Amino acid sequence: MTVGTQLQQAISGVQSAAATMKSFALETQDPEAKKTFEQLAQNMDNALQTLQQRQQYIQQQEPKYKQQ
Repeated sequence: MTVGTQLQQAISGVQSAAATMKSFALETQDPEAKKTFEQLAQNMDNALQTLQQRQQYIQQQEPKYKQQ
């Protein structure tokens, strides 16, 4: 498994987790839980941006890793 493939899998996992946290935040009636889920989603969105930047860097440095 290439670095590019592993990175894409990590990105997909973080996207899924962020979506789940956002869903939990919308569904809960507990203000404390809502705040926690929103913070977790924001943290995951930040991690997602970092991973996507890394993916772009790898694609620029190693075109063979670029997703077709």
